[in-house]
Amino acid sequence: MTARLRSALSAALIALACLLAPCGALAAWAAYGLADTGAYVTTMAPLATDPNVRNAVADTVGAGIMDQVGDRADVRPMRSAVGPFVHDAVRSFTRTEAFRAAWDTANRALHDAVLRALNDDSEQDVTVDLAPVTAQVKRQLTDDHMPLANRIPIEHTAVNVLPAQNLDRLRKGFHVLEVAGFWLPVAAVVFAVTGIALALRRRRALTATALGTALGGALLGLAVAVGRGLTLADLPEEARRPAAGAVYDALTETLREAAWLLVAVGLAVALTTWLTTRWSLRLPRPRRRPAPTPDPTQQPTQAQAQA
Repeated sequence: MTARLRSALSAALIALACLLAPCGALAAWAAYGLADTGAYVTTMAPLATDPNVRNAVADTVGAGIMDQVGDRADVRPMRSAVGPFVHDAVRSFTRTEAFRAAWDTANRALHDAVLRALNDDSEQDVTVDLAPVTAQVKRQLTDDHMPLANRIPIEHTAVNVLPAQNLDRLRKGFHVLEVAGFWLPVAAVVFAVTGIALALRRRRALTATALGTALGGALLGLAVAVGRGLTLADLPEEARRPAAGAVYDALTETLREAAWLLVAVGLAVALTTWLTTRWSLRLPRPRRRPAPTPDPTQQPTQAQAQA
């Protein structure tokens, strides 16, 4: 293989490795980070104490309860009087330990339902039931002696999470991510090692690989930030955006850490390579002693040599 061909092939492999590194991190996060129910519940658990999330849950549950109250003829006349008490009771409930336990249980059930929908062929909407939360609020209103609280109906209020028409597309994307989440990082490492091994100047190739990895990590972090803005901009209700932002930040925390890790490792390797190169150039090189010049006076004469 000629030197020019080796250099071109090395550059192509290194560029491909730097491109696959952030893509592999994104695929691995989506395929393994989000697909782990335990990790998902642990990630979402702190949001039970986030004020924006609590307010969003209180508004959703309170509106669901009032819709159920409006369907009861015996309670409908008291709707305007009951409304503020219901919302206050729901907000009060979101500050209790019972709500945090219900939050974890609901997130676990929701995640299991989404995974089942992505792994089977069902064509039903993925929903979450608010009836357990409604029952807790009703119990609290009854304990506070709220009039007609015991008549609040406990019905299964299903909140649509994934529409059925989107499931087929999401299944295909999820299965692709499962494969890409494993093979893309492996391919990135193999291409990087091969590209450095083929390079004529391996120190320079290692530095280029490290800087390319750092650039890929920076672009991944930028993509997460841009994705946050686009996700929140698509929400129809502006009041829900703070809560949605908190959920987005919690879910992408691991991805942001991976992006910073790529940047840090890439810059550290590039700096180490540069420093070692500078250090090796400054080290004094041992000088070769010139071969001793023979002294003509010490040369044996032809007669002495023959003798």
